[in-house]
Amino acid sequence: MGRAESLKGKMSSQDPSDLWSRSDGETELLQDLGWYHSNLTRHAAEALLLSNGCDGSYLLRDSNERIGLYSLSVRAKDSVKHFHVEYTGYSFKFGFNEFSSLKDFVKHFANQPLIGSETGTLIVLKHPYPREVEEPSIYESVRVHTAMQTGRTEDDLVPTAPSLGTKEGYLTKQGGLVKTWKTRWFTLHRNELKYFKDQMSPEPIRILDLTECSAVQFDYSQERVNCFCLVFPFRTFYLCAKTGVEADEWIKILRWKLSQIRKQLDQREGTIRSRSFIFK
Repeated sequence: MGRAESLKGKMSSQDPSDLWSRSDGETELLQDLGWYHSNLTRHAAEALLLSNGCDGSYLLRDSNERIGLYSLSVRAKDSVKHFHVEYTGYSFKFGFNEFSSLKDFVKHFANQPLIGSETGTLIVLKHPYPREVEEPSIYESVRVHTAMQTGRTEDDLVPTAPSLGTKEGYLTKQGGLVKTWKTRWFTLHRNELKYFKDQMSPEPIRILDLTECSAVQFDYSQERVNCFCLVFPFRTFYLCAKTGVEADEWIKILRWKLSQIRKQLDQREGTIRSRSFIFK
């Protein structure tokens, strides 16, 4: 039996979620890989890389699609791109490329750029994002994680916290006057939810200020599934996602935004009351 066949037989008997291969034929626990973040969610990865990482920062996490499939999350300037990495039992596949180990994978793409999007954005793996502090399981924990990385207190980060969570994607929106449904590209950044005609449109159709939003919740009044609504004083916006999981993700991050906005308002009101008491 040749060396390659021996290596293939050795690796294929292992649980793909437990190990990765070295090029010398030895095996090592995947948990020992410093930048493997196991069950970190897609949007928590985006929050970490955008708040603490830099251009070229990357991490590996489990894909929620199936066992043996991983996601490589890479920061590219002001956004995060995600790529599937598949463990076949004896190698790691990325697109049309195949690597005998993750080390070979990273070494290869550290010198050759990834094609990160349809627009041709070039991304190079430069800085592995370490798993040195507790991962945030909910969006509020991102502030604590950032505080630990920077040496600041959690309270210091409250004014900038809303910028940590970002999200984008297609949603189907109900019209205001004419109650037809149209698919639009939505982006969430800081306290603004923008929607565009499509992903390539340079200017948004409308910008919604989340400081004016009073509630975000699932909606069952429409004859559609995976719907949720945003309640504003002037109008309630009805949106539908492709899946229930995606709708839930939008609701969670939008509710987190609203909670941060309310905390800031409460702090400002408390400061104003304190000052008025002093000057009485």
